[in-house]
Amino acid sequence: QVQLVESGGGLVQAGGSLRLSCAASGSIFSIGVMGWYRQAPGKQRELVAAITSDGSTNYADSVKGRFTISRDNAKNTVYLQMNVMKPEDTAVYYCNANLRRYNRGSWTDYWGQGTQVTVSS
Repeated sequence: QVQLVESGGGLVQAGGSLRLSCAASGSIFSIGVMGWYRQAPGKQRELVAAITSDGSTNYADSVKGRFTISRDNAKNTVYLQMNVMKPEDTAVYYCNANLRRYNRGSWTDYWGQGTQVTVSS
């Protein structure tokens, strides 16, 4: 089995910072893209940021310049540093990893359980 465990969510004032972490564990052969998504009440889940195994990154326009995604391949962990946070960043944040459990296995998406991030004005 594979588990993605997130941590670091919480309540922060506008202009503040939070750092999310997500560790993948279990039977994992290799991990490709890792990313963070978020879903606000009444809205669809959206991509926040993603990072490939060699460090290439992609960000939603709404977070560019404020959020930074990084990863530690040795620890199968992805991070999201969120700075200058805004009330519109309030959402449940989900970690995603596209990985193979076996050599020559298929690439499959796995999701964390989600962590609540609330930004007060």
